Amino acid sequence: MDWTPTRDDFNTYMLPNYNPQAVIPARGEGSRLWDQDGREFVDFAGGIAVNALGHAHPALVDALKTQGEQLWHLSNVYANEPALRLARTLVEATFADKAFFCNSGGEANEAALKLARRYGHDHYGPAKDKIVSFRQSFHGRTWFTVSVGGQPKYTEGFGPIPGGIVHGTYNDLDSARELVDEHTCAIIVEPMQGEGGVTPGTPEFLEGLRALADRHNALLIFDEVQCGVGRTGHLYAYMHYGVTPDILTSAKALGGGFPIGAMLTTDKVAEVFVVGTHGSTYGGNPLACAVGRAAVDTINTPEVLDGVAQRHALFREHLEAINARYDCFADIRGLGLLMGAAFNDRFGDAGRDVLAAGIDEGVMLLVAGPGVLRFAPSLIIPEADIVEGMARLERAIADVAERIR
Repeated sequence: MDWTPTRDDFNTYMLPNYNPQAVIPARGEGSRLWDQDGREFVDFAGGIAVNALGHAHPALVDALKTQGEQLWHLSNVYANEPALRLARTLVEATFADKAFFCNSGGEANEAALKLARRYGHDHYGPAKDKIVSFRQSFHGRTWFTVSVGGQPKYTEGFGPIPGGIVHGTYNDLDSARELVDEHTCAIIVEPMQGEGGVTPGTPEFLEGLRALADRHNALLIFDEVQCGVGRTGHLYAYMHYGVTPDILTSAKALGGGFPIGAMLTTDKVAEVFVVGTHGSTYGGNPLACAVGRAAVDTINTPEVLDGVAQRHALFREHLEAINARYDCFADIRGLGLLMGAAFNDRFGDAGRDVLAAGIDEGVMLLVAGPGVLRFAPSLIIPEADIVEGMARLERAIADVAERIR
């Protein structure tokens, strides 16, 4: 029986771990979306930094259609051409020598953390297993990665967390110095914290972590799941900072909307993952890798990457103008097209209210905690869509301001 699902059907058939908005988007093109009733929205959310080329980009659609008529799945009992092509593309564009593919950012980070522990074990012995992370970080929802992430709300009620994990203060190098020692196998950090409030790392902090890792024979892992693949105006954020990690994780925008994750590393580190140490049934799926390569090839061009800075400036200009009229933001921050607008004390934790008001006005937004609006639109969002979306955002903020006055 054919039927049209509604928001109420979510409550009937789906687990209650999400609380989606009332509208159900049914179609997208570029940076615009339409719901089941044909109502239009400007998309400033990008599927949480995933739709880096917007919706239904021709290069991605073509890659998926072409590969879909050739080969869907093999498993890693065999190699496949799309995976090898994407691996070569990423290796040639980055510091890395080797790539591992999986299905998500959480799986990429899981692989990175396992690799770091295996490297420490094989090179320095079983006592080298300590992982240094940072509070307010987010590295995924697997049990290992959610424990490494520095937000207790995500581990509460799930029993004892894995051992050997400690957390310092982000952008506080002295805090990291107190934690890193001869037992440390890895330091894992987001060059820009996303879920934790859209906070860029300072150059001094990231450079200092690189030095600490070198001093203590530890590996430096950059989690670029959210800030990678063009989001900062560079293919990866480490290029913006000039700080090269030993392991880098990537997902979200890597597939432009098709699920894929990747872990990149050097030959020296990769060699400890011998046959049988790690795997993924769907990792390196031909469909995902074909779309991923099309996304990287399209994004990693001067036209797209240079355009990110221009769009950042336009977003900031509009946000500052809104702030001047409504006195709502204490800080506007971020890099490229991953931006955060932190509410001041007057607006407090109004993020969800503004998000809901935005839906009413026809603009899709994100939050990064209840007090920060987050923007992660398409890297090629047209200027006209930015202007229109910001007009709708302003109306949403005006509505919330009226209610809290």
